Amino acid sequence: MAKTVERKMDVQMYWQRLGCKFAQVDRVFDDCMVEAKALLSSQGLVQYIEHAGFLGKLGRGPEPVLVYLEEAPAVAAQLGEEAMVDLREFAHYMSTHTNYKAMAPFLQTSGAVARRLQTYKLFKQYIELIRDMMERTSGSVHGHHTTFPSPGLPDLLNQAPRLLAELSLEGFKNWVEYGIHYYNNHPGRQVDYFSLQSADAHAVMQRERHGTLMIDHERKLDSYLRALWDDHDYLVPYSLAFDELRKPMPYFDDLGFRLPDVYDDAHGVSGIDRYRATLAHMAAHRRWSQKMIVDNWSPFQRISVELFEDSRVEYLAMQRFPGLRKIFLALHPVPDEKALELEETSLINLRLALVSRAILDPDFKYENEDVREFVSRFFTEMEKGEESTSADMASIALSFIARTRRQSDTLPDTYFENTEVDYRDDNRHLWIYIEQGDDEEATFEHLDQKQKEDEEPKGLPPRHYHEWDYNSQHYRPNWVSLYESLHARGSASKIDNLLAKHSMLAKRLKQLLEMLKPQDKVRIRYQEEGSELDLDVAIRSLIDFKGGAAPDPRINMSHKHAGRDVAVMLLLDLSQSLNEKAKGSNQTILELSQEAVSLLAWAIEQVGDNFAIAGFHSNTRHDVRYYHIKGYSEPWGNEVKARLAAMEAGFSTRMGGAMRHAGHYLKAQKAEKKLMLILTDGEPADIDVDDGQLLIKDARQAVKELDRDGIYSYCINLDPKADEYVADIFGKQYAIIDHVDRLPERLPELFISLTK
Repeated sequence: MAKTVERKMDVQMYWQRLGCKFAQVDRVFDDCMVEAKALLSSQGLVQYIEHAGFLGKLGRGPEPVLVYLEEAPAVAAQLGEEAMVDLREFAHYMSTHTNYKAMAPFLQTSGAVARRLQTYKLFKQYIELIRDMMERTSGSVHGHHTTFPSPGLPDLLNQAPRLLAELSLEGFKNWVEYGIHYYNNHPGRQVDYFSLQSADAHAVMQRERHGTLMIDHERKLDSYLRALWDDHDYLVPYSLAFDELRKPMPYFDDLGFRLPDVYDDAHGVSGIDRYRATLAHMAAHRRWSQKMIVDNWSPFQRISVELFEDSRVEYLAMQRFPGLRKIFLALHPVPDEKALELEETSLINLRLALVSRAILDPDFKYENEDVREFVSRFFTEMEKGEESTSADMASIALSFIARTRRQSDTLPDTYFENTEVDYRDDNRHLWIYIEQGDDEEATFEHLDQKQKEDEEPKGLPPRHYHEWDYNSQHYRPNWVSLYESLHARGSASKIDNLLAKHSMLAKRLKQLLEMLKPQDKVRIRYQEEGSELDLDVAIRSLIDFKGGAAPDPRINMSHKHAGRDVAVMLLLDLSQSLNEKAKGSNQTILELSQEAVSLLAWAIEQVGDNFAIAGFHSNTRHDVRYYHIKGYSEPWGNEVKARLAAMEAGFSTRMGGAMRHAGHYLKAQKAEKKLMLILTDGEPADIDVDDGQLLIKDARQAVKELDRDGIYSYCINLDPKADEYVADIFGKQYAIIDHVDRLPERLPELFISLTK
C-alpha cells in the first residue's frame, strides 16, 4: 500500500512538472509514465517530461504532446535518449512552419521508423530527408510570398514505416525524390503518389525494392557469427546514400560491426552471402590481426600494409573454412595487368590489386616480376600458419612499396578500375598513433631537422582533395594536389621589432585580453609540487608519519583556469597581389599582414588558446602549396617568429583546397570551439580556371564542409570590392577592412570580438 502511494506521488510530481492542462493528456499520463520509467534513465525521464511540456505549450492542441508521450520512450530505447531531443526540435520546427499539421504524423510514426532504421545516425538522416521534402514541396500562392503546406508530407509520414519495411534508406530517398521531381506542381497527384495510391508510386517502389536488407536478416547473420567464429557483437547498419565525398566502407569498433543497410546480388553472389563474406573478413581480423604503430608510415605504405594483412587473414580464414574461397573469388575484382603500361596515371592501387588477386586465386595469370616475387614471399611467410603476425606482413608490404613505387604514383589521376575489394573493411582497427603532433602523418620534426642542416626542406607526400563543380553539382574527385612543408626561416628579431613598433597598441589590447582570460579557478590536489599547501592531505601525511607509516608526499595543490576551450587556425593567403602597396601607406599588403599576424599571434598567446598559423598559394590545381608557420604543439617563440619573418607572396589563390587541409588539422584538436580565420586580399582564382564562379562556389562548399565538422570559419578580407563575392562564400561570417593600414589594429580586435 505504501509503495502504491509512493508511485502515485511520484507520477503526480512529474505531472506537475509537465504543466499541461489538457484533459486528454491527463487520462493517459499515468500509463505513459509506466513505459517511460521502464525504458528511460532518471535523467532521460526529466528530459522526456520537459520536451513533452514544451510541445504542449506550442498552441497546437493536445495531439502533439499525446503522441510524443506515447512514442518517445520507444524511440529512445532503440536509438538512445538523445533522439528525444531531435523529436522535440523537429516537431517544434514543423509547428513554426505551414506544415504544422504534419507534426502528429511525424511523431506517430517515429517509433516504427526508429525500429526499422535501428541507429541514431540513420534516424537523423531520415529527419533531414523529411525536412528537405517539406521545404521543397511547400510553395507560394499565385506568386505571392504566402506559403502553403506541402500537400504530400502528411501522407509520406504515414507511409514511412511501410516504405522502410520494403526499401533501404537510399531507396526511400530515391522514391521521395521521384515524387518531388514529377509532382511538385500538381498537388492532387502529389497526394496520390505519397499516399501510395498511384500506379507509378508502386512502380517506383518496386524499382527501388532490391537487394537484401540487413535488418531482415540480422538474426541469421548473428547466428552465422556465433556458430562459425564463436564471435558476437551488434550489427549496426549505415546508408550509402548520404556521403558524396567518400563512399562509406564496412568497419568494426567497440560498438559493433558496421555494415551497409542493403546489399544487392552481385557477381553471382546473393546479398546474404555478401554480408557473410564481409563479416567473415572482419571476424578474421578480430581473431588474427594485431595493432601496429604507424606514425612514420606514408599513406602508400599504409595501404600496402592493409592489403597484405587483408590477404593474410583471408588466407587463414580459408584454411579453416574452405567454402569461403568461392565467395571471395567471385567478389574480388580481376585487375587488368595491361593497364600497368599507362603513363601519367597513379597505378599504386592496380599493383596492389594484382598482388591481392594473385594471392587469392591460384589460377590467376600475370607476368609482372615484382608481383610474382612478393606473392611468393607471402606464401613463404604463411607457412607459419596462424603463427604468422601482422608485423610479418608489414615488413613484406613496406618492401613492396619501396621496390615498386613510381614518380607517377603521386599524380591526382589515379587508376581505380577493378581494384576495389568492397567486402573488406577500412582497417581502422589496425592502427596505433603515438605522436601527439599536428597530424599523424606530419613528420615536421624531420623536416625541421633537415632545414637546420641547411638542406632543402623535404615536404610530405601530396594530399589530394576533391573540388566542387557547381555546374554538375558534384565533386571532382582528387582534383587538387596540395603539397605541405615547413615555411622557410628568416630573422626572428624582425618580428620582435614589429611588436615593439606597436607597443602602445599591444598595451591597449592587453587590457581587452585580460577580460578574455578564464576567471574560474579549478583546484588540482595531490601534487608533490604546487603553489600552496593542501592542509587536509598534509595533516593526514603527518599522522601517518607519527604512526610509523609512509607519509603521502603529495601534500601540495595548484590551480588552473577553466572555462575557455578554443582552438584557432589562422590561414593566410600568400598570393602575388600581397606584394602591392597598400592604399594610403608606403608598406605592401604583405608587410602589413605580417605585422597584423604577429600581433594576433601574440594576442592569442596571451589568452592561452591553442593556435596554428599556415599560409598558402597555388599555381594550378596540380600545385597548391601549404606552408606550416606554427603548429598547434609549438610554442610562440623564435622558431615560429623566424618563419613568420620570411613570409613571401606569389602565384594565385585556390582557397577551397587550402581550407579543407587546414580544417583537417583543426578538426583533430580537442577543443570545444574551433575557429578558422582566413586572411585574404582577393577572391579565389587560379590561372587554370576561366570560370570566375568555379572557385568561389568551391570555397563556399568548403565552408559548408567545415561547418559540418564543427568548425566556424571567418574571413578577414582586404579587398574593398569584396562585397561582390565574399558573402557568396562566407555568408555573414566575414569582415572587410577597407583601410589596410589599420590591419594590425583591426585583426586582433576581430579575434577578440569573435571569441569573447
